[in-house]
Amino acid sequence: MATDYDAPRKRDEELKTDSLEELKARSTKHQSGSVDEDEVEAADGFELPGADLSNMELAVAVIPAQDDEFTCSSCFLVHHRSQLAYEENGLPVCNDCAS
Repeated sequence: MATDYDAPRKRDEELKTDSLEELKARSTKHQSGSVDEDEVEAADGFELPGADLSNMELAVAVIPAQDDEFTCSSCFLVHHRSQLAYEENGLPVCNDCAS
């Protein structure tokens, strides 16, 4: 059952005054006659248009590291030399990983 956390909460006195009949009436009022559909079963038969990418080839141009760049030994990202914090055992570490 969904809970509205923004709604005002009842006090203990109000909770005690709710009768069993009122609670039963509320629960039957909120019930619907429809049956919930299993989401997994519904998703099995659903196919996105153009989703078959098995015959596609991804081509990416790889550019070698430039003279003013380094690869951080901690995060393995390529950074500009201005982002070099220090070298540890001859391996560069960027400012982000040094923080």
